[in-house]
Parts: sequence; C-alpha cells; structure tokens
Amino acid sequence: MTLSILIWLPLAIGLLAGLLPRGLIGRGAAVGSLITLGVAVSFVARFELGHAGLQFVTDKVWISALGIHYKLGLDGLNIALILLTAVLFSASLIWASFREWDRPRIFYFQLGLAQSAVLGAFCAQDLALFVAFFDLMLIPFYFLIGIWGSGERVRATTKLVVYTLVGSFFMLAAAIATGVLASNEHGTPITFVISALQHLPLSHTSQDWIFLCFAVAFLVKMPLVPFHGWLADGYKSMPIPAVAVFSGVLSKVAAYGFLRIVLPMFPYASVHYQTLMLLIALASILWGTAVAFTTSDARLVVAYSSVAQLGFITLGIFSLSSQGGQGALLQMVNHGLVTAPTFFIVAALAARVDGSEDLREMGGIAVRAPVLASLFLIVALATLAMPGSSNFAGEFLILLGVFKAKLVISVIGFVGVVGASFYALRLFIRSMHNRTGEKVASRDLGIAEAAAIAPLVLVILVLAFYPQFVLRRTEPTLTRTVAPALLASRHWFSCPPGCPPGSTAYAPLTASAP
Repeated sequence: MTLSILIWLPLAIGLLAGLLPRGLIGRGAAVGSLITLGVAVSFVARFELGHAGLQFVTDKVWISALGIHYKLGLDGLNIALILLTAVLFSASLIWASFREWDRPRIFYFQLGLAQSAVLGAFCAQDLALFVAFFDLMLIPFYFLIGIWGSGERVRATTKLVVYTLVGSFFMLAAAIATGVLASNEHGTPITFVISALQHLPLSHTSQDWIFLCFAVAFLVKMPLVPFHGWLADGYKSMPIPAVAVFSGVLSKVAAYGFLRIVLPMFPYASVHYQTLMLLIALASILWGTAVAFTTSDARLVVAYSSVAQLGFITLGIFSLSSQGGQGALLQMVNHGLVTAPTFFIVAALAARVDGSEDLREMGGIAVRAPVLASLFLIVALATLAMPGSSNFAGEFLILLGVFKAKLVISVIGFVGVVGASFYALRLFIRSMHNRTGEKVASRDLGIAEAAAIAPLVLVILVLAFYPQFVLRRTEPTLTRTVAPALLASRHWFSCPPGCPPGSTAYAPLTASAP
C-alpha cells in the first residue's frame, strides 16, 4: 500500500459520498473517514522504530525540466501528525454527519479535499510539492467560511485570503530561490527534493533572506503575533467541523514546516534568528494567554489559547535542542487532540443556550449534565497541562530545551503555563458551574455529540498514560533534524558571516535519503 492511497482516499470518498442520496451523504463521508483512519493506523503499525530515515517512500519524477519530484515518505517528523490528521477529520465528519448542511455534496467534498491536501503536505518530500499541497489545503476553507460560515463571513474570508496569499507568495519565492541558488552555488542540476537540498547548503546571505520568507509564511498560517490579524474573524465565522480541523491540524503544517524545511536546510539562519523567533513565540504566549482569560466569547477563548499553545510549540522548535524539538512535536499532537473536542464542547454548550457562545449566559449544568461535564473536565485539565497528562510532558520538554538555550525566555515562558490554568479553569467553571443562566437548557450529552467528543477524550487519556507512543517514534529523526543547527551554533563565533558554503559550520549531518 502506497502513501498516495492514504493521501487521495479522502478526496475520492468526498466525491463518492456526493453520489449518495442527500440524506446519506454525511453518513457516507463519515464512514469513509474511518476507512482513511484505518489506512493511517496501518502505516503507524508498520512504522519501524529507531529508524531515522524515510519509510514507505514513493519517488516519481513529476516535472523533469524543473527537477520536481512526486516524492512522499514517512519518518519521525510526520508519522504522529498523519495519525492526528486522520483522527481529527474523522471526528469532525462524524460531528457534521448528524447535522443538516446546505449543499451537502459540496460541503463534504471540500472537507475531503482539505484532508487530502493536509496529508499531502505532511507526506511531501519535495519542496515544490510541499508548497503545492500547502496552498491547496487553504482553498477549501475559503468556501467553507464563505458558504457555510456565520457572522461576518465575508470579512473573515477576505482577511483569510489576503493574509494567506501574502504568506504563500513569500513561501513560493523562497522555495524557488532555494532550488535555483543551490543549483547555481554548487553547479548541480536544479532539484527541489528536500533530502538533496539539505546536502547543498546555501551561503549565509542567501539563508538569511530565504529563512525570513519561510518564517513569514509559516507564522501567518499558525498564526503567531503579529501575524494573527485574521484569527478572530476567521475562527468565529468557520462552521464547527471546519474550525476544529483548522485549529487542530492545519496550524501544525506550518510548525511542521519549520522542522522539515527550515532547521535542516538553513541552519545558520536558524541560529542567527533564534532569539527573534523565541521572542515572537514568547509574545504570542503572553498575548494569547492575556486575551484568552479576558474575553467572554467561549469560541475565542479556545482560539486565543491556541495562539499561546502554538507559541510554546515554536519555543520548542527554536530551542534548537532535541528535547525542545521532541516537546514541540508531542505538543502539536496534544494541542490538536485538545482543541478539537473543546470546539465541539463549545458548540454543545451553545446549543443549550439558544445558540449563544457567550460565557456570561452559560453555567449551572454540571449536575444536570454529568457526562458532558466529566468529558469537559478531562479536556480542561489536559489544556492546563496537569501533571500526569501528555500536555505536561510536552511543555516540560519544551521548557527544558529553552532553559538550556535561553534561560530568561524560559523563565518568562512559565507565565504561560500559569495563565493556561487560569483560562482553562475559567472556561470550565463559567460554563459548567456558577448560577444557571436564564436561557440554559439542562440536558446531557446526546449521541450525536458524544460520537465525536468521547473518542477524542479517550485518546487524550491514552496518550496521558503513554506519551512514549509519540516520543519513541520521533526521537531518531528529530535528533538528526536539529543537528545541523546545533553544529552551526557551536561554530557561530569561529565562523562569522561570510563563511563559504561547505565550511565546518555547514557540514550536513543528515543521512542519505532512501
């Protein structure tokens, strides 16, 4: 079984579901998503532990004149994210299948296209292919917001298009420049295969500006401060199944891009701009935390808390250490597993308050809805990184890595840990306890809601007891990924700007691609 089947299966299911009678389209798409999940699980089960190189490789020449390959592969950087993508899209499609949607054939087709594009971006081992999938995965959300969104959906769509198109332009320019400059500087045929480019290091100057272009693209997509202008309108307007996967999965593609592309290919620039990236991450943690515990909109509490969590992930990546990188990868999985059920729970709470997502109108149903309250409590405790949870292990590794690299930033980052406990408990207490709101309907979790929320909570509990499931699969590849940046940092003073490519600071440490 090849990775192409995994990638394109969701799109095929979205098309086939559209052939069913209108009342069965959602059910068909949901069942089909479980097939995709089964395929993803089969790859995880066959994944060889302790192997740092690519596995399940597909490599076909796509555009020979430009050196572009249709190359796919799995390793420690993407194996857990592939499984996360399949899990969250399945939960979102199950949630959607119990509800009526205008033009359901187009709706489920867009979700299928989005899942295929995300899986393609994670599996892509060619820079041009990654850019293609990265841009493709955003297109369905323009329609999901514009057609099925709520509130100021036109403004939200416009902001999302403008911000992401600008970011995509910078990424496209950086990708083309990387292939062309590597070819010119080393006298080799042009190629965009990532493993080949890692062995064709660029000059200091080229690395600097290309790094900034990729950083802008990824920071807009995550988003982090100050590139977050589209966040509030976009998250507020998206339908719940779309915002669950957008926050839970799509934002991780940008963070993954830093690990897959930036650190191994631009090690000098990663060291050069390390402090800048850590400061951006720290500002995002503090800003996201502050706004999350001041807003009364439940959905925006989750949205802004995501900014803070993505700040932690960026801290781990740019600690340029194996501990911080492992913590970042673990936290990518943790955040996706936590944020998606939280959005579903917010929707369930809003359904009991006449559609309102205002915390001031909620409250007082914990006793009358014990199942909902119990599931919400588990998610809230995971959000605040309660000791014993997988989130705690992820944040601990991140802060450990940053502590070794930048002590002051690590200490300030602890403020975000404290703040997370405040906004997570505030969200739970205001919506579950206190005085019952005037419009609150006290009823427990229904089958339609539990079908999407309960399995995700179960996965959270499993990962809390066994975070090694992710850590054991990521460690070999992660160590190899951060090695070039670590080596560049050791030679930072002995090899100042102007060192020729191929010097000691740039000796590639990656193994040959399969």
